[in-house]
Amino acid sequence: MANQVSLSPVGYTDWTKPAAPRPVTSAVDVTKNFGNFLSEAMNKLETQQSAVEQLNNQFIKGELPDVHQLLIASEKASLGLEFTVQVRNKVIEAYQEIMRMQL
Repeated sequence: MANQVSLSPVGYTDWTKPAAPRPVTSAVDVTKNFGNFLSEAMNKLETQQSAVEQLNNQFIKGELPDVHQLLIASEKASLGLEFTVQVRNKVIEAYQEIMRMQL
């Protein structure tokens, strides 16, 4: 026996209904949230750097049985630092672009 095929699209959305209202956020809230995000990111980066330093000290003392842990941790910290520098560059570029706008 053959199954019946439905002609209605999967995930059909009724576009005539209004969307649910979004919560209103102020510029102050956005600024605080962005500031918190940057602070957390910097704290994580600092934690990664200190972990690499600790593993490096263990390696120097001969206490680290697996060198791969040090290599992986240092690469993670390096990528985190690179990402942070790129985000900083984009923020500065956006700020400069805003300052060039004419009112």
